[in-house]
Amino acid sequence: MNEPDQEPGPPVTTSSTATSTPVASVGTPSRFGSLGPVGLVLAGGISVQFGAAVAVTLMPRAGALGVVTLRLFAAAVVLLVVCRPRLRGHSRTDWGTVLAFGVAMGGMNGLFYEAAARIPLGAAVTLEVLGPLALSVLASRRAINLVWAGLALGGVFLLGGGGFSDLDSIGVAFALGAGAMWAIYIVFSARTGRRFPQADGLALAMAVAALLFLPLGIAEAGSRLVNPTTLALGSAVALLSSVLPYTLELLALRLLPASTFAVLMSLEPAIAATAGFLILGQSLSTTQAAAIALVIAASIGAVRTQVGRGKVREPIPEA
Repeated sequence: MNEPDQEPGPPVTTSSTATSTPVASVGTPSRFGSLGPVGLVLAGGISVQFGAAVAVTLMPRAGALGVVTLRLFAAAVVLLVVCRPRLRGHSRTDWGTVLAFGVAMGGMNGLFYEAAARIPLGAAVTLEVLGPLALSVLASRRAINLVWAGLALGGVFLLGGGGFSDLDSIGVAFALGAGAMWAIYIVFSARTGRRFPQADGLALAMAVAALLFLPLGIAEAGSRLVNPTTLALGSAVALLSSVLPYTLELLALRLLPASTFAVLMSLEPAIAATAGFLILGQSLSTTQAAAIALVIAASIGAVRTQVGRGKVREPIPEA
């Protein structure tokens, strides 16, 4: 989860399968708090990636764009009801920021789901995480980050078998595009968090993203979007990939240093690969598993480098 007031840095958000600003201030229920902060983060990551796996099973019913529409629309409704954001009193710059945030959020989700429809989930998340990783390396400007960049590129080379002959090239392009949008998302998430109280900006941006994808979802899925089973599965995806992770990560960040949180989030590709295997039957070769491990190592290394420079700041507790 990207904290609203932290500088753009390492991949500290969940994947494009999830946004990362807190839903709202909530207490720490004992049934969640008993997991411990690390357990909360891991539970949130598992929820996101298993939600993405459920979304892949829904794609034959509604298509990738239809699934994105259902997820964004359901999440927007929940956030608007919970946050009840104030619409008045914001400047044009405020609205421009939240609009850009919503476009980045929608683009990130749409491109990722198009990728997940074509290539294994673990591979899609691994390629997607290169966006935040590149942002981290560029923001740091330290020579050591060339090592992390090299590890990540080595992982990508292994993942593609030296030329992506084993992966759908269009799916790879969509995943890389999702990574670029994720990097933009991180930047505008931080800006939105500074301009809007609590999670008001997130709720408004989610509504923008939902409205942006509504015509695309209707064009692809049509009346299938209102099929009761499709609606139920789409709501489950929104719950697993948006609402539940936001709550768990918010609770965790009250107890966990941001640097530790960022390292844990770097495990997303491995969680995605596990979800893909258990739900979708997507197995990984030894080479692909090694590729994911290299990208995870690069992400963790970039996080640790940022921590050494003080770029990853501690979360500011909410009132």
